[in-house]
Amino acid sequence: MVKATGEHMGVVSALVRASFLVSAVYAESAREYGITSQQGQLLCVLMAQPYGMSELGGILHLAKSSLTELVDRSAQRGLVRREPDPRDGRAVRVALTEQGSELVESFYTETCRRIDELPSGLAADERVALAGLLGRVVEDNQVPQVFMEPGDAASHNR
Repeated sequence: MVKATGEHMGVVSALVRASFLVSAVYAESAREYGITSQQGQLLCVLMAQPYGMSELGGILHLAKSSLTELVDRSAQRGLVRREPDPRDGRAVRVALTEQGSELVESFYTETCRRIDELPSGLAADERVALAGLLGRVVEDNQVPQVFMEPGDAASHNR
């Protein structure tokens, strides 16, 4: 049931609905780039650096079998590659390929643009307050960095 205009919604409803809103924008953007939302998440995480499979599983909250399937599908598309882990000869890391780097750069930029438009009805000070409050919720719950801050990706060496 949608609340009438002017009524305040509670924190639970607002966070859940905001999550659905961001997920829908993310999924639409991924579809337009010919990837799944999970592939988009994987590529965005790998923008920062290559990760081992267990690290990726923790960041993306995926079981080993699901992560293996995701990495396999992404590798078959030429977006990621497995490489030896320099710290552990038995382990592998997952890294972006050149094709994956190019795709994620465009996908990331477009997704950031779309998400940045979501609170367009807020004044500048309200946007700052929203970012501060959501940032605290994320930090208090120790959410790993699964999406780089806009601007950080452009300056990051891959």
